[in-house]
Amino acid sequence: MKNNKNKNEEISLRINLGTRPVFGHGKAKLLDAISIEGSISAAARYIGMSYRRAWLLTDAMNKDFLYPLIESSLGGKGGGGAKLTDEGKKVLKLFRTMEKKAKESLIKEKIMFSKLIN
Repeated sequence: MKNNKNKNEEISLRINLGTRPVFGHGKAKLLDAISIEGSISAAARYIGMSYRRAWLLTDAMNKDFLYPLIESSLGGKGGGGAKLTDEGKKVLKLFRTMEKKAKESLIKEKIMFSKLIN
């Protein structure tokens, strides 16, 4: 009997600069979580990512784009925090729009492709 567990997996979009991945589903998910949680550490917990990985991704995003996507403040008595900059909101919105268009345009092909998977 065939194993069809992969047939329900979503199509994901990744933006590369040459061969280097610049932005994809994971970074978008992290930006969403930062927007919801208000800090990098809380966002990491929210999506099940290590704080170190989340910090490295936020640092990479801030360096990869012309303007920072995440603005953070240091911890202390009142605690630190993080939020998306206007540029971060713009990048996330544009990525989600591209992702939606890509998924919608590939529905038929995805069904045909999934029938070929063991």
